[in-house]
Amino acid sequence: KFVAAFFTGSSSMLSEGVHSLVDTGNGGLLLYGLHRANRPADRTHPFGHGRELYVWSFVVALLVFALGAGVSFYEGVVHIRAPEPARNMTVNYVVLGLSIVFEGGSWLVALKEFRAGKGRMGYFEAVRKSKDLSVFTVLFEDTAALLGLLIALVAVSAAHLLDMPALDGWGSIGIALVLGATALLLARECKGLLMGE
Repeated sequence: KFVAAFFTGSSSMLSEGVHSLVDTGNGGLLLYGLHRANRPADRTHPFGHGRELYVWSFVVALLVFALGAGVSFYEGVVHIRAPEPARNMTVNYVVLGLSIVFEGGSWLVALKEFRAGKGRMGYFEAVRKSKDLSVFTVLFEDTAALLGLLIALVAVSAAHLLDMPALDGWGSIGIALVLGATALLLARECKGLLMGE
């Protein structure tokens, strides 16, 4: 995505690149949190370390908001104020198409895991009652990634077809709003679990 943004000058592609970079870092943080949370109880932690996963999930929510949403919003504003037409549009379409396929596969795996754990509860009820942040954090991030890719595809296409490069910047702002909403939902759930829900 970064390479496509470099060759095309697309603001939405740059925002999606940042989004993917943040998602990759978040995956690493969640794996680290799972590792730390699985440590056995000791003298200073007689009930174990399970809540450490909630701390790292909260850090993930902050990173999604601060890095992903912040950079995407900034990039969108810059591109709206000084719009430049994108070039080499085929590169954008190929990268976005492949990204949607790969992200869609990841989303289906996350959805399958979430469905297996939720039982008969509705989706929102399952998120509210779940104590396993790792499953729905991945589902939230993958959903945000798919929405971001669709926004990028619409923005890049509209900017190209209508010859209005500022629409690409508006796509970045749309991606920032999706990331910000996702981060707020994750932070809200993490806070409840950290406070002993």
